[in-house]
Amino acid sequence: MRMGSRLWLLLESAGLILLLGCCVLSPSAHAEVHYYDFILKETNFTRLCSSKSMLTVNDSLPGPAIRVRKGDTVYVNVHNHGDYGVTIHWHGVKQPRNPWSDGPEYVTQCPIEPGTNFTYEVIFSKEEGTLWWHAHSDWTRAGVHGAIVIYPKEGTTYPFEEPDGEEVVVLGSWYTGDVNKEVEEDLNAGSDTPRSDAYVINGQPGDFCECSKDFTYRWSVDYGKRYLLRLVNAVMNAEMFFAIGQHNFTVIGMDGAYIKPVVTSFVMIAPGQTMDILVTANQSLGQYYMATRQYDSVKPDVTDYDKVNATAILQYAGNYTETSAPFFPDTLPIYYDYKSAINFMSHIRSLANEEYPVDVPRNITTYMYITASMGEVEFVNGSNTRTGLASSLNNVSWVNPSTDVLMAYYRNMSGYFTTDFPDWPEKFFNFTADDVADDYEVALQGTKVKMLNYNEEVEIVFQGTNIMDASEDHPMHLHGYAFYVVGAGYGNFDNETDPEGYNLVDPPEVNTVSLPKKGWAAIRFRASNPGVWLWHCHLDRHYSWGMTTVFIVKNGGTPETSIREPPPYMPPCKDSSLRLRKSDATSSVELDKSDV
Repeated sequence: MRMGSRLWLLLESAGLILLLGCCVLSPSAHAEVHYYDFILKETNFTRLCSSKSMLTVNDSLPGPAIRVRKGDTVYVNVHNHGDYGVTIHWHGVKQPRNPWSDGPEYVTQCPIEPGTNFTYEVIFSKEEGTLWWHAHSDWTRAGVHGAIVIYPKEGTTYPFEEPDGEEVVVLGSWYTGDVNKEVEEDLNAGSDTPRSDAYVINGQPGDFCECSKDFTYRWSVDYGKRYLLRLVNAVMNAEMFFAIGQHNFTVIGMDGAYIKPVVTSFVMIAPGQTMDILVTANQSLGQYYMATRQYDSVKPDVTDYDKVNATAILQYAGNYTETSAPFFPDTLPIYYDYKSAINFMSHIRSLANEEYPVDVPRNITTYMYITASMGEVEFVNGSNTRTGLASSLNNVSWVNPSTDVLMAYYRNMSGYFTTDFPDWPEKFFNFTADDVADDYEVALQGTKVKMLNYNEEVEIVFQGTNIMDASEDHPMHLHGYAFYVVGAGYGNFDNETDPEGYNLVDPPEVNTVSLPKKGWAAIRFRASNPGVWLWHCHLDRHYSWGMTTVFIVKNGGTPETSIREPPPYMPPCKDSSLRLRKSDATSSVELDKSDV
C-alpha cells in the first residue's frame, strides 16, 4: 500500500490494531508531519494455556506500525497508564542533532513516569525500508514494540519493481511470568536471567504450541503476485532463522537501507535487525508455514534455551480444498547450524550505485579495539562481598547514572559520568582460547563514555572473547548512526593482515552488526551527528549486565552542526533503574558458568 496525505486508520490483520494517528502535509512538497498517540497500559493475554497482564501500546502485540515516507517527521505522544516508568527508542532512526528523542533510559532521558506523557519528535533522514520501535527500559520491550515502515519519497520509487502488496512480520519472545519482576530478582541475586517460554510471530506461537493452534497468525496471498515482507527481529535474546515452506525469497534491504539482492531459502536475523524480503506466491494453492527457530551460537552442551519452533501460515486465496497440514520449510536450519548463518550473512552488500552510493570513511582519525566479554563484578557492602554475573566492553561494565547522560553533558553537570572509556582492552591475551584464565573474569563497573570530535572518521574492531567459556554472537547496536561493516572473521583480529581483506567498495550499511562467536567485526563511520549516543549488545541479558557504553559526539562549529536545544519538557529523573545492581546484597552467589 502506498501512503497518501490523509487521515487514516491501519487495521493490521494480526490483531486488528487500531492505530491512533494522523498525518498532515508539511510545507515541503516531499515531506510530511505525522502525529500518533501511544497509550501504554496493561493488557490481558492468553498464550500457552495461561493468562497474564503485561504492558503494551494501544492494547496490541506487536504494537502499531508507524508508516512514513523518507524524510518525514513524526510526533508520538506517549501516555503512560502503566505502573512503572518507560521510555521508547526509535531503532535505526538517526535523529539528526536530536538525541533528546532517542529514548534509552538514563542515557538520553529519564523514564516517563506513570500518569504522565511525553511527546517524541522522530526525525527521519536517509532511512528507507523497514525499522522498528521498542521500549528501552528494563525488559519492557518484550511487549512494547512495533514496526516502522519507510516508503520512498513522493515522486520516487523502489530500486526494484513495485510489489503487489506487503506484510509486516515481527518475531518476538513470550514469557509466561512477569519478566520484569523475574529479571529484577535475578539481577539482585547476581544470577542468570530468564529464558523465554516461546517465540512468537506477530504475537502468536503457532500450531506447534499448546493452546495456540486456533490463533496462529495467517497471511493471505494471491497466486502469481509478489509481496514485500518486512521482517523485524524483536526477540529479546536470540538470533533467529526464518523460512517459508517451499518458497525461496530475495532479501533486498536491511536496517533501513537497500542491499544487492540475495536469493535464499532462509535468513538469519539478529535481535534489533530488520530485513526487506521479496516473496513471489508461485506455489500450488495451499498453506505453507512461515517458521522461525533460534540460532544458538553458544556451546552445544548448553541446552537451556527456547527450542520452540514458532509458526505462522502463508495461505493462498482461492477456491480449493485443503486436505493436508501446511508445508513446513525443510530449508530452516537447525539450532547450531553456524555454517548456514555465516554463509547467509557473508552475502550482504550495499547497493553502492549512483542512486544509493556508499561513503566509506578512508581517513581514519580514531581507532578503537573493543572486547565484548562475559564475566563477574564484585559488590562490597562493609565486610561483605559477593559476586554477580556481568558483561563488559573493554572490561568496563556500564552503570546507569542517577540522571541521564545527555542532560548532564548538555548542562555541564559534573559527577555523573567520566570521559575515560578505554580505546583498547586493559590486557591483551588470547581472547578466543578455550581455556582463558579466571584472572580475566572480573570487570570494573563505571559510567565511562567516549568523546568524539565532530566529523571524526572512526574505525572500531569489536573482538569477542571466551572469558568464562561463554563466547557467543553479540548483536552490537549503535544509536544515532548507521555504519559500514568493512570486515569480519574468526579468532583474534590481526591488525596487519585482516585489514587487507576489508571491503571498502560495497560493505553493508547497518545499525546492528552480529559480532561472531570467538571472532571479530570491523566497522567504520563518520561522527557527523552531534549528540549522546548509546552503544550496546542487543541481547537484553547482556545489556542488563553492562555490555554498554556511550559515545558523545561534540558539536561542530555552526548551529547546523550542533545539538538542538532540548524540548520545553523532558521527563524528570528520580532514581536510576540500576538499583537492581546496587551493592546492597550480603549473600554470596555461586555461579553456574554453563548458564552464562
